[in-house]
Amino acid sequence: MIKAPRRMGLVFFPAYDWAISPTHPEREERLLYTQDQVMEEGLLDVEGIFEYRVRPAGAKDIQRVHFCVPDEAAVTTESHLISAGGCLVAADAVLKGEVESAFALVRPPGHHAMRVVHGNRGFCNINNEAVMAEYIRDTYGVEKIAVVDTDCHHGDGSQDIFWHDPNTLYISVHQDGRTLYPGSGFPDELGGPNAEGTTVNIPLPPQTGEEGFLYVLEELIMPLLEKFKPELVINSAGQDNHFNDPITHMNFSARGYALLNARLKPDIAVLEGGYAVENALPYVNVGIIMAMAGLDTGFVKEPNYDRDYQAQRGDITRYIEQQVIDLKGMFLREEFQKNTYKPGEIVARKREIYYDTDGIREEQHEKIRRCVDCPGTFSIESTSSRGNHIFAVHIPRNACASCREQGQTWFEEACGGKFDFVYLQDRVRGTYELSGR
Repeated sequence: MIKAPRRMGLVFFPAYDWAISPTHPEREERLLYTQDQVMEEGLLDVEGIFEYRVRPAGAKDIQRVHFCVPDEAAVTTESHLISAGGCLVAADAVLKGEVESAFALVRPPGHHAMRVVHGNRGFCNINNEAVMAEYIRDTYGVEKIAVVDTDCHHGDGSQDIFWHDPNTLYISVHQDGRTLYPGSGFPDELGGPNAEGTTVNIPLPPQTGEEGFLYVLEELIMPLLEKFKPELVINSAGQDNHFNDPITHMNFSARGYALLNARLKPDIAVLEGGYAVENALPYVNVGIIMAMAGLDTGFVKEPNYDRDYQAQRGDITRYIEQQVIDLKGMFLREEFQKNTYKPGEIVARKREIYYDTDGIREEQHEKIRRCVDCPGTFSIESTSSRGNHIFAVHIPRNACASCREQGQTWFEEACGGKFDFVYLQDRVRGTYELSGR
């Protein structure tokens, strides 16, 4: 019997009863073909690879992260809760020491879901990685977490949720937002006033191949992780960089994904995008599973690799090399250059957000207290085209007394006023309050 050098856990949830439409790329076949391939390769017979049963996440798990409008039941289905819950199962397996790594092969995906949720955007309602990260912090006391997002689309939802969190290093490597949804993820998006430099975006040009991805990993991502020193590394494992993917324009292969994960060695991987359900996903997922288990991935190859894969062009290689030089200058120099905000200053930003799947338009006005003692409390005033006008306050874990007082004041002032719903997410007390008209 083959034995895996590293014990690893697998969590499968194809979500048979959830799809945007019967023919939409985000449908149950995304995982059914993978399950068949895993069985065909005999990976569940390998000693040291274990399959775990899913369980649904609860309302409390969602409320650590999201403000769901008007509540969780309005924007989630049972499949969303089980998909998020499958990630919690993977986290438990790793943090309890039952396995050294785990891969949550679940859907619906989540990395486009932002802190405020009015509906579905980018096929996402609930941010699975963020829900898992906050569960891990509350349950196991882990503080410093790195999320490396390798989906072809910029993980704007994850970036939004971790924007003000100095204890989460969020790295997104993706196809340039000037050429692909959601049109964001540029190097000058650095994180909020109390967390500048903990958001790192690496936009790559269309047709980037495995040479480019692995170069960025070795030259930039690994040094960033070494500098940050996370206690836990999560791979937001989107697979739509594959050369067969029908909705993107990149040139990665199953073997490239396997090499990336073998080098990255994430503690937990969570499936995100990837829509070449027959020609790519089964082989990419098998490669990732084998890499996380420490098995030889030298023979991982798609049936059409020799016919369809094209080597990375020289001009793309030169572009990426220069970009890495620029990003090293920004993030790996001795002292990261931060903006100069005064302690106690209230810093505001205004955003317009589009929910492409549900056709919702949202306008946000956000305020955060600049703080040198904690991540800072912040508030979000949000109005959607569906008519909901809400006000939400987030008091972070380890908030100082001044930030807690500011958050409580904002919440009390908003209650009973012009808003349809007012929320208070108090991570110090571990409570979540909702006040409605």
